[in-house]
Amino acid sequence: MKKKVFIVSSTPRKNGNSDILADEFARGARDAGHTVTKVNIRDLSLKFCIGCMSCHRSGKCVLNDEMNGLYEKVRSADTLVFATPVYYYAVCGQLKTFLDRLNPLYGRDNAFKEVYLLATAADGAQSAMDGAVKDIQGWIDCFDGVKLKGVLRGVGLTDAGEAESSAYAATAYETGRNI
Repeated sequence: MKKKVFIVSSTPRKNGNSDILADEFARGARDAGHTVTKVNIRDLSLKFCIGCMSCHRSGKCVLNDEMNGLYEKVRSADTLVFATPVYYYAVCGQLKTFLDRLNPLYGRDNAFKEVYLLATAADGAQSAMDGAVKDIQGWIDCFDGVKLKGVLRGVGLTDAGEAESSAYAATAYETGRNI
């Protein structure tokens, strides 16, 4: 079955390691015949959620920014992929803001049922990713029938672009091909 894949890259730096993994995942998914949409949060103008909960009634956000143009794309995707650098053992703030702004999708009929996390960190320990995984799992748990299908823990990546020549890039590609 061909899937609609929506990838969110949250690194604030160009040629960031998590963005490289996102690109490789996208390439693998496209090579397998899936439709892929990728957004870079650093290219969007997003406001912080203000917690007004108007979106629960209306299904849309009262904040007038670029997020409003993304809800239908996220809602209709079969697969969501979140790529993040891990700062202080959690997802980066840019991704947390994006996840918070997905509140209009809560309690709605969304197509997405599977989520992948592509995370990179300078820390070399696999456990350095545990907080980021918990962050994503907490978001997933708010949606019925959604599962965390895979986590790529790209540890020990310090310099921008380092992931490109790592085994993690090949793993990201294969993961995308095999969703």
